[in-house]
Amino acid sequence: MKVTAVEGQSQPTNPELQAYRFAEGWRLSGFTGSTLRLSGFVQPSLTSTLQVGDTLEAWTHRYRMRRIRLRLDGKAADPRFGYRIQADLSGTGEELDGNSNYLLDAYVTWDPGSRWSITLGQRAPYTDNRELWTQSYAMHLVERSRLTSVFASIREFGLFIDGNLRLPGGIYLKPYFCLTNGDGLNQQGPDRGGLKWGGRLDVLPLGLFTAMGQFHQPDLVRERTPKLVLGATYSYNQGISDRRGRESGTILYLDPNGQSLLPDFAKVGVDFLFKYQGLSLLGEWMKTGASIPTAITQRVRNDGSIAQDFPIEGLNNMDAYLRNRMMLGSALNIQGGYMFKKGFSIDGRYTQLQGDRYSFMNNATFYNRPRYYTLGFTVYSGRHYGARWQSDLTWVDNDGGIANNQGILVQAKEWVIRSMVTFAF
Repeated sequence: MKVTAVEGQSQPTNPELQAYRFAEGWRLSGFTGSTLRLSGFVQPSLTSTLQVGDTLEAWTHRYRMRRIRLRLDGKAADPRFGYRIQADLSGTGEELDGNSNYLLDAYVTWDPGSRWSITLGQRAPYTDNRELWTQSYAMHLVERSRLTSVFASIREFGLFIDGNLRLPGGIYLKPYFCLTNGDGLNQQGPDRGGLKWGGRLDVLPLGLFTAMGQFHQPDLVRERTPKLVLGATYSYNQGISDRRGRESGTILYLDPNGQSLLPDFAKVGVDFLFKYQGLSLLGEWMKTGASIPTAITQRVRNDGSIAQDFPIEGLNNMDAYLRNRMMLGSALNIQGGYMFKKGFSIDGRYTQLQGDRYSFMNNATFYNRPRYYTLGFTVYSGRHYGARWQSDLTWVDNDGGIANNQGILVQAKEWVIRSMVTFAF
């Protein structure tokens, strides 16, 4: 059918598939200037753990498809409007956290062209640590640090505003603000508690990074001049019903009238990223705190029954009991690496966790490991993130007892070997 132009309107063009370039996805130009890009990657991985104490525990191994990501980005005919949809089909992503929701990103962005943009939907929040802003295919090491796993909410649903302001002398300020549901991924059931609000301010005193390098950890482009971003973030979650604000309804408390009453959760952090001629350094510090309502008198057990006691250390202490079920404390993460011209890098990381006296960070099964030392090696295929092999070795300290595979407390240290291959398309 022949399409004719109408006076006063632009003539539509036929869809055109652009030439494919490895690891950059498929790009389709549609009618009236709209564009679409389909991309993704797969990451098969192996993790081996050994506990070393008075005796050697047996090696344990875990083989899995760490991530299978599919992402669809696009621009409408009006270029001020864009969108993204991203899913993880592996079923093992950290964002899922026991949920069956495989949808990671789903949002629409409006950019009015005034150095500000507004996003509505589900995406990574601006109030997590900087490492979480790195795409999963562009990290120094196989896994993110324990600071991220302890404190990050990873993805949230709500309103996001970000700016990009240029000051005299080539200095850039990037302010961010977000207002979200405070329960992680978009909730299909009851939405517990109130809203979460927060923000971040990034300062780039040496100008912008090359090729979006602010959101990639290794310095593959080998910045010709030093680049630095300094950031500070704060968030306040009004009524959380899990350990860190990543889920809704897993931990519930009631007042004397049987009405829901939940603690508030605050998070503050500072971080930086530096790059120059193959060298990259990332530093992060984050601390959390909680406000416990004194009117809480009941707790909801996992089976739905109600209890009026708050047992901890042989006492009935409501405030301590609630704090002991949340991620309260601080963490420091320092990592970096050097990218050689021949296409491989050597990377390292030190992470330190400090749980409050009453905090789930002291749990022997999952945490109670205060220090992590990691050394990694990565081989890249070309000057991009399309294909690479990574492997790293981590030594984990023990703070008075961690659980082995049988749930028995041991005084052993841990050695963890991880290896992963990334293929992007």
